[in-house]
Amino acid sequence: MSDDTIRLVTIGRIFRRRWRLLAIVAVVGALVGYGASLLFPPRYTTSASVLLPGAWESRELLTQTEIATSSVVLDRAAATLGWTGVSGSELRDRVSAKAADGNIIKISGTADTPERAQRLSDRVAQEFVTFATRIVGDTTDSDAAAELEALRKKVAQTNRGITDLANAADPGQTVESVQARTELEQLRTALQEAMEKLEEAGPATNKANMVVMGPAARPTGEAPPTRMQLMVAGALLFFLLAVIGHLTAARMSRRLRTEPEIAAALRSTLLGTVDVPGGRLAHRPEDGRPRAWIRRLLGVDTRWDIPTPRTSGDEAGRRIRYRRVCARLREQLPAPRRLLVVVPDGDEIARRAAVQLVAEAGSDPSPSSSNGGDPMLRVVGVSVSRPLVPDRDTESGALVVLSAGSRTAGELTGIAEACADARHEVVGIVVAGAVRARPTRSAGRSPHHATPALAVGDDARGGSV
Repeated sequence: MSDDTIRLVTIGRIFRRRWRLLAIVAVVGALVGYGASLLFPPRYTTSASVLLPGAWESRELLTQTEIATSSVVLDRAAATLGWTGVSGSELRDRVSAKAADGNIIKISGTADTPERAQRLSDRVAQEFVTFATRIVGDTTDSDAAAELEALRKKVAQTNRGITDLANAADPGQTVESVQARTELEQLRTALQEAMEKLEEAGPATNKANMVVMGPAARPTGEAPPTRMQLMVAGALLFFLLAVIGHLTAARMSRRLRTEPEIAAALRSTLLGTVDVPGGRLAHRPEDGRPRAWIRRLLGVDTRWDIPTPRTSGDEAGRRIRYRRVCARLREQLPAPRRLLVVVPDGDEIARRAAVQLVAEAGSDPSPSSSNGGDPMLRVVGVSVSRPLVPDRDTESGALVVLSAGSRTAGELTGIAEACADARHEVVGIVVAGAVRARPTRSAGRSPHHATPALAVGDDARGGSV
């Protein structure tokens, strides 16, 4: 697993180098969202408001919302609507209720058309008011009713007592008698008014006067999730999954990126590193098959998890690196001999570097030439899945050329074992890296200094100087 920190530059590199693939994945996600919208028909939602006059506590309002969505209310609403195949249990998923400010219960209904949604909300609201009013009337506290009836009897008894007192009072027209009768009549009037107000202010009577605040509004738009929302959600989901997949693959990558790790896997010595001009295009293998064309179209034929190639110096500076590798190779060998330049298949950077190395080995103007300097080199491609190196014939050794971060330790170990099976000693390793070449001047350049444009395959040779 790679321990590199996932940074914003990594995300930006994914967007920049995989934008075609990400765009296609997002389109596929949008199509999946569209398909999901076909499975779920459009729904429309509207609400009807019911006013609960009087003083209500929050828990009482919560109880009323539960009553509004109870099976009794929904069954009555389904029976009244008479929709085919729609029962009260099915309406439970389509009807909801919540308490709003001002003692208002909002009853929302969802249906497949605006008209049915409006009818559903209005009908459930009406059934709720009817059922809740009956509950309030039926559940009036019997003790309170008995006390109220006893109070009426006491008031009637008091009125009779007042009448008896008034009749027993001095029938004369004295001031005291007139004043006594007046006070008794005032007491009778006050008792009657108190009883009337007590009956009018009864909690059951007050709370039973629920009112539906007009018909529900006909919805003009679909209820979420709409088809467009499903398409956008599908595109975003697939896009994020693609990005996360890239990050996970890079995090779990076992490709070797450092020269010591590569040298340890091949059990040989690192001779040096060389530069290959071409930048991002250097990572692209040349293959005319339809599958390769599709990979190029999607932009997945190149590595995205490699850093942006740095700007290289001039060609002379790059050739110096190749000459130094050839010099170290001469130092490794006791005498000039023929060597195989082993390049893993699909590693375009390494292939170009091997061709350039063969050219430098054959054109090195060293004074020690005349078949006594650089070894003769032949480039061979080796499959990493089933590595097979030509048997030892005229060549007696192998030089492995590869790019950093292209192969795992197991793959490199397989190449080393294939060389050993063919009785080739791995005399050295060359690591190639892609760079961005600066504009070059064509004047004053001899033809043999130019880098070969094409690989020469298995027959690429460099003569000794």
